[in-house]
Amino acid sequence: MEQRRIGSSELQIPPFVLGGNVFGWTADEKESFNILDAYADAGFTCIDTADSYSKWVPGHTGGESETIIGNWLKKSGKRDQMVIITKVGSEISPTQKGLRKSYILKEAEASLKRLQTDYIDLYLVHYDDLSTPIEETLSTFAQLIEEGKVGWIGTSNMSADRIRESIEFSKKNDLPPYVCLEPEYNLYDRENYEKEYESLIKEYGLGVISYYSLASGFLTGKYKSKADLEGKQRGSTVEGYFNDRGIRIITALEEVAKEQQATPAQIALAWLKERPTITAPIASVSRQSQLDILKSADIHLSREAIQKLNEASAY
Repeated sequence: MEQRRIGSSELQIPPFVLGGNVFGWTADEKESFNILDAYADAGFTCIDTADSYSKWVPGHTGGESETIIGNWLKKSGKRDQMVIITKVGSEISPTQKGLRKSYILKEAEASLKRLQTDYIDLYLVHYDDLSTPIEETLSTFAQLIEEGKVGWIGTSNMSADRIRESIEFSKKNDLPPYVCLEPEYNLYDRENYEKEYESLIKEYGLGVISYYSLASGFLTGKYKSKADLEGKQRGSTVEGYFNDRGIRIITALEEVAKEQQATPAQIALAWLKERPTITAPIASVSRQSQLDILKSADIHLSREAIQKLNEASAY
């Protein structure tokens, strides 16, 4: 299977990352194990999660996803084969948030314990904390790397200006720099990434692992109208995609999928992995049967197919 380096790090992954946001939410531990077993058996090696997953579920406090992944890593014995990405900085509660040194160190230890491992391959800022000096955050990450608890660092949901400022600070002060960005990016949500981040990515050689790669399920083509969204977990999010541009994108996806004997979801992910600056897209599944999206890693789109998708999704 093709392997891609994440930016300037030594981490190499296939062109698909499994999202762990559903573990403990729409997938219980048993089904999560089924998904993870099948994912690993297919030769894929990268899992994305966060300390805050899935705090939005009534009765949850965050850490549920990491706990399930940790239980699976212990049971399967496959820790050394996997690249684990987790994050810090999302607001879990009024007293659990931010990027202060004491908080990062505490959360890193909690994540390590839940994941049942002694190191995190790639540790990301989940959301920026403008009240904390860049120096404090980066020097804390440097400490974790020096202690062997973190391999590499990156960021998500941070402005391009703050990323640039952070990387330049690291260079000037001999601190480990961010090597990866995790932005929202998909066939529908293109404009912000392409206008604000893409030139920065090229300038610093950052790896890019995109989230919402299937636009909360809209790009799977399974929702044919707003009526299909009733009672769905992400219904309110997907509703905003139902407009003329969204329908054009779905139509183009279905046409290319028919040509490739693939599904719209596979084509949407294949389009992402063939974007020049993208290392791998993230997608999550709630059932093992949905892992047919892994076939996206083996799909190579023609120039004509890419042009059709680009034109349909133009903004």
